[in-house]
Amino acid sequence: MSRRRSSAMAITMSSSSSSSMWCWWWAVLVVALGLLLVVPTNGLANCPNGCECDDETLMVNCGVGTLDVLPIALNPSIQRLVIKNNKLKTIDSSMTFYSQLTFLDLSYNDMVSLPEDSFKYHAKLQQLHLNHNKIGQVSNRTFRGLSNLSVLNLRGNLLAELEYGCFTPMLKLEELNLGQNRISHIDAHALDKLSQLRVLYLDDNTLTTMPAELTFKALPNLAELYLGTNSFMSLPAGSFKELLGLTHLDMRGAGLHNISSAAFANLSALRYLDLSDNRLAAVPTAALATLGRLEQLYLGQNDFQSIASGAFEGLRELRQLHISGAQHLQRIDAGAFVGNSNLELLNLSSNKQLSVLQPSALASFPHLHTVLLKENQLHTLADALLPWADLQTLELADNPFVCDCQLMWLRNLLISRNGSQQHAPVICGYPANLRGLPLTQLAEPLLGCAHGAANKQAIIGIVVVVCAALTTGLALVLYTCRRRLRELIKGHSALGRKEREYQKTFSDEEYMTRAPAGAAAYPSFNSQHYLGSRAGIPVTEL
Repeated sequence: MSRRRSSAMAITMSSSSSSSMWCWWWAVLVVALGLLLVVPTNGLANCPNGCECDDETLMVNCGVGTLDVLPIALNPSIQRLVIKNNKLKTIDSSMTFYSQLTFLDLSYNDMVSLPEDSFKYHAKLQQLHLNHNKIGQVSNRTFRGLSNLSVLNLRGNLLAELEYGCFTPMLKLEELNLGQNRISHIDAHALDKLSQLRVLYLDDNTLTTMPAELTFKALPNLAELYLGTNSFMSLPAGSFKELLGLTHLDMRGAGLHNISSAAFANLSALRYLDLSDNRLAAVPTAALATLGRLEQLYLGQNDFQSIASGAFEGLRELRQLHISGAQHLQRIDAGAFVGNSNLELLNLSSNKQLSVLQPSALASFPHLHTVLLKENQLHTLADALLPWADLQTLELADNPFVCDCQLMWLRNLLISRNGSQQHAPVICGYPANLRGLPLTQLAEPLLGCAHGAANKQAIIGIVVVVCAALTTGLALVLYTCRRRLRELIKGHSALGRKEREYQKTFSDEEYMTRAPAGAAAYPSFNSQHYLGSRAGIPVTEL
């Protein structure tokens, strides 16, 4: 019995000890959970290797690394999360833990898809950057929940088309970047309800026709549109007629061969237009003439050979004109920029065949301060072409200039400016003995100016001509009035003789033989008898 009692007691003690142990573990667990509840929600639970976690600013930034899934143990209160240049494959359910995010950058990863409703609980998110991944498709459920998103960046993915209403959940979207994808088709209603959109990138895709009229009609506030690096071939009339507020249009490298004269109709607010790197055979003067408020125009890298007179007629507000890299451009005709009196910057650089600037090709530009003429085929420049001395910036490098007396004015100009605005010196291309020498280092004799600079020679020539003309005119006047002159001379001679007769004085002998002053009063007085009777008496004795 005693043994049974002892064994029973032992069993009882062991069971009680085990139960107390379990109670202790439960107590520890409760305390731990309590501590977890007491810890502020903004405390960072775990920061992965290669990431920087800031508990005060609620920011997490993960640099280049090998993360292939979203961290699950970050502070759920974080507002800014950046995981760039990692190995993320997709967005999983862990995203739901971070509902306070306002900025999310998952660019330069390996994501191939975006599960539906991935952002269902992210109503506070304002910017989402998913650029440079491998995402191939998005739908109208992909971005559901992003009611306050203002910026969506999907650049550099594999999107092939834009489906019906795929962006409609984002009613406050202001910037949408779809560049560098493979988009060849855009549903007419793909951009519906994006009435706040201001910037749209569709450049570097495979579009062959302009988006439908309804597509742009849904974007009444669009200000910037990028359509370059596509394959449009032509730009039909009214292509942008629904975009009344558009101020910036970029069609660089869009494959354009021709542009309808009414292509830019209704774009009365346009300020910036880039048509460079296309296949235009001539400046689209008629189409440009409708853009009365255009300020910046880029037309380089096209196929036109000349810029005709009045090519930019109607562009009264044009401030900057860039025509660079036009490999076939050879000549700029007189009056090419007539009417563009507000021009401030003129860039005509890197046109490898441009050799002719007609004397009046550049009209009067009172506001012009920058002229870029480098890397052309210019052999000379006329002093009267532009008000060169008034320019703030002048680039003339890499032209095969013929350094002779006609460029003496340019030499003097560059010396007076001390090269302060020259990005590179003007080097002589011809003649052979001056090739490779800076123009500013050449003296007048080396430039063939025997009598000084060309303008001095012109002044001397003008003076000589004027003097010769005056001499010839004076000779003609004298020849015509020769008779009158003779008469005047004769008249003056007769008058002289009379004056000399009246002014002639008497000799002593004549004085002695003259009658006394009162002889006329006594006619019986014989002067001859009186003098004769006393002829022998000396005068001293009288």
